[in-house]
Amino acid sequence: MNIRGISKDMYKRLISLDKTPSRSFFLWGSRQTGKSTLLNHLYPDALKVDLLKSEEFAKYGPKPHLLREKIKNIQEPVLVVIDEIQKIPALLDDVHWLIENTPHTFALSGSSARKLKRTQANMLGGRALRYELYGLVSKELGDDFDLVKLLNRGYLPSHYLASEKEIKKLISSYVGDYLKEEIVAEALVRNLNSFSDFLEKAALSDTELIVLDSFARDVGISASTIKEYFSILCDTLFGYYLPAYKKKPKRRTISAPKFYFGNIAIVNHLAQRGYLEPKSPLFGKAFENWIAHELRAYNSYYDKFQNISYWRLTTGVEVDFIVGSTEIVLACEAKASPNIHADHLKGLRELSKEYSNIRKKVVVSLEDFSKTTDDGIEILSVNDFRASLWSGKLF
Repeated sequence: MNIRGISKDMYKRLISLDKTPSRSFFLWGSRQTGKSTLLNHLYPDALKVDLLKSEEFAKYGPKPHLLREKIKNIQEPVLVVIDEIQKIPALLDDVHWLIENTPHTFALSGSSARKLKRTQANMLGGRALRYELYGLVSKELGDDFDLVKLLNRGYLPSHYLASEKEIKKLISSYVGDYLKEEIVAEALVRNLNSFSDFLEKAALSDTELIVLDSFARDVGISASTIKEYFSILCDTLFGYYLPAYKKKPKRRTISAPKFYFGNIAIVNHLAQRGYLEPKSPLFGKAFENWIAHELRAYNSYYDKFQNISYWRLTTGVEVDFIVGSTEIVLACEAKASPNIHADHLKGLRELSKEYSNIRKKVVVSLEDFSKTTDDGIEILSVNDFRASLWSGKLF
């Protein structure tokens, strides 16, 4: 039986976890998405190991085998929740042994796989499922959904509900804590100042193509270092690449990936955007980030297993999101405009010339009412997009 959890701010989270897990699992998610709160709510009787607690870290850090000694002789099957597993990668060897030799199940949460990869930690060889908890999505917010508020405050529950007085300090502290606790504490980079400068430049490139050599020239850092820095953002779940759609193009297309931050509030802070108002260019970029966030979360939470990419001709004509691989189940444009016109539809129409197997073509807009063009392009209002996506009508 699957259940959905309640965040500390009483939003019902859409990620679906078994009430009584029969298989161990990793629960990944960026900082403050609510992983610990969710696991505490869903599994109040679990045996818990919280590696954020200094005494727990001090206990198991030098002697990870103590976990095995503590649990191996428990006769009745128990669920063991280990928070922030990346802090002690060596624990995973003992978790592996316990999975193989005892009836116990493990829920392992973390905000970064970087240290695990770097230390070649035991990732349990397919013995554990993988879930990812995203920031808040529109369906979870329900009647509390406010697009302008969301695009300014981002997707973390505590930020969305914060007072106007404290929100800027919260976001600033969040970025500072990321640099201090994820980057410095885990020794992920040699030069923190260089990484901090990169982070600010990367924020200006949110939703944009990333050509490493060009980016490196712009910021004055080697391409190999830039590649490593972007890799750190991905491994710490701070951002992700959106690949190009490359299925047998008839015309020349761009192959470089685009990059998106996982939380638009981080972009706003690092790029010093100020308050975003509808109809402004920066609001449009934030709007695209939000559409990407919704599509990825829906794809993950509802086990759709679709590839999500973008498509762009070398002439610059583009479609923001392509869902599907052999068949395009959804081609989607994000246009933060209250008046959609022919220029906004050009990308989808050019894509239709390239591929005949497009199941659904959509423009998500700020129009008050949805409509459909003569050639079958659906122009959706924000609320109709939300309703269609989360009811399974888009893919």
